[in-house]
Amino acid sequence: MGGVHGVCYGMLGDNLPSRADLVQLYNSNNINAMRIYSPDHAALDALPRQRHRPHPRRRRRRRRPQPRQQRLRCRRLGAGQRATLPRGRHHPVRLRRQRGAPRRRRGDPPPGHAERARRARVGRPRRHQGVSTAVRMDVFANTFPPSSGACAQVYMADVARYLASTGAPLLSNVYPYFAYRDNLRDISLNYATFRPGTAVRDAGNGLVYTNIFDAMVDAIYAALEKAGAPSVGVVVSETGWPSAGGFAANVENARAHNQGVIDHVRRGTPKRPGVLETYRHACQIRRL
Repeated sequence: MGGVHGVCYGMLGDNLPSRADLVQLYNSNNINAMRIYSPDHAALDALPRQRHRPHPRRRRRRRRPQPRQQRLRCRRLGAGQRATLPRGRHHPVRLRRQRGAPRRRRGDPPPGHAERARRARVGRPRRHQGVSTAVRMDVFANTFPPSSGACAQVYMADVARYLASTGAPLLSNVYPYFAYRDNLRDISLNYATFRPGTAVRDAGNGLVYTNIFDAMVDAIYAALEKAGAPSVGVVVSETGWPSAGGFAANVENARAHNQGVIDHVRRGTPKRPGVLETYRHACQIRRL
């Protein structure tokens, strides 16, 4: 798998193999990390000890909890993870679904999930387990050139500073496919799929980009710096390219992108060299 740390395990679909068979598939292909989308007991029980590092996600609740409910939920978060996670290295638990970019006015109180996360950290089960959130690229603005990246809404700066205070990374879903599909005039297929032939210089930082994946990640780093959280790391919690079912969605492009990710992320980005923790989406064949 090269620099890619793992593959997302989507559990929704038809005719899916058993949890145990999927874990065996990961092991047989030397995939050492798995991102899961809920604390699924069957999947967690099938994981070998000290091998996989799952990203469990708490399901979103529709009702706003009252103080007593809040306390009970935080207890469930801690106790539930202690009961379900196998011993080994684990990464942050997500409190919310993937965030888009809702409106929030300046001066509004910080988002409630940050306070829930702060309370949930009390008595958290493992040293390597924290609390974070996953975001889409639309929570960032001015992403071209990458040095101009900024938070699109005030709340995102609050989230960034909270993560800086806890030492947790920001989980970000980075899909060059959507950037290419939605901007054919300015983004070439080669640039989107790690193929050679394109070099873009960022006049703001002097760095040269040969693929849009790097440019998108460095725009996130620039936004975190502008939010006052330069120490926050980025984990690419999802990336991928569809092999069917959409514009430019075919096996050749999917292979070029996915192999490019595998070969590339061990080097990091022009702004942040070093291994970039990345999770390919997904183990099952799905349409984006």
